[in-house]
Amino acid sequence: MSVPPDHAAQPPADSTVAPSAEERQWAMFAHLSALLGALLTGAFGGGWGCFIGPLVIWLVKRDTMPFVADQGKEALNFNITVAIALVVLVLISVMTLGIGLIIAIPLRVVIGIGWLVLTIMAAIKANEGVAYRYPFALRLIK
Repeated sequence: MSVPPDHAAQPPADSTVAPSAEERQWAMFAHLSALLGALLTGAFGGGWGCFIGPLVIWLVKRDTMPFVADQGKEALNFNITVAIALVVLVLISVMTLGIGLIIAIPLRVVIGIGWLVLTIMAAIKANEGVAYRYPFALRLIK
């Protein structure tokens, strides 16, 4: 009596395949869409829309393009982390009746510059086909 082959024991598909040009481009857009969202909502809302673009791209492309799903999720997690940090700074300012602005304003500038630099670096790496990981991101979306 022979035992049927176990198909579940086969090795997974090769995950080292380089992403296609279209996947690299969409992954780059996932990172850069945060800049667009922040610019569009910046004048009136303090840039809170930085996570809307990565969210939309991740939701649309996550089932068809694995590299875009990974990078969209990474961009979304990073921008949610930045939004949480900015909300905390606002709460500190409000709870201290404005005295916290002494700390909040310089921290907001540092966070803003860091956000801009890391977002541009991530977009460049994604366009090169490299899966970029932000150094200070809470991994809220898994």
